[in-house]
Amino acid sequence: MGIHLTRIYTRQGDGGDTRLGDMTLVRKDHLRVAAYGDVDETNAVIGVVRAQDLPDGWDVGLGRVQNDLFDVGADLAVPVDPASADARLRIAAGRVTWLEEWCDDVNAGLAPLESFVLPGGGAAAVHLHVARTVCRRAERSVVMLCDHEPVGTVGVNVVAYLNRLSDLLFILARGANAASGRGDVLWIPGGGASGGDSATG
Repeated sequence: MGIHLTRIYTRQGDGGDTRLGDMTLVRKDHLRVAAYGDVDETNAVIGVVRAQDLPDGWDVGLGRVQNDLFDVGADLAVPVDPASADARLRIAAGRVTWLEEWCDDVNAGLAPLESFVLPGGGAAAVHLHVARTVCRRAERSVVMLCDHEPVGTVGVNVVAYLNRLSDLLFILARGANAASGRGDVLWIPGGGASGGDSATG
């Protein structure tokens, strides 16, 4: 698929409107635009994650995730027409399975959780937690879109992909802290009053 971008600004959105992938004109605060905007933000934060020191193989995997997120954005940018054959780019179910396999692989090497995890530790882990929370927002935005648009007009694998990706980012954050020797930064209910930190090795 060839994509040629010869000019970045067009001035067409100066009045607050934009076009979806099927050229439908909508306002820029449309739920569909908000959804793929949140997906784009997730992608950008993962780019920040990839600038950190990561365990072997993770950068390549996160690069695949970034490409997948462009597919998710393309999926969201064009409403599905349940009444006709859909030849548009859609995020495939196999990409969800691939995320699950990566989750299982990393999680197998981690100690069982003893409490909820605070978003702390090393730089890689902290940025992974930021990516996780942005991904959760993207997931909520897509769910809101699904609730307000006709049934079947949102790609069937979009919510599942974002849900599984947020799980993966959480597991990778734990894995990054484990790889650095820091361990989990755990929530201590009521422990904030003492100002103390707790970590497991």
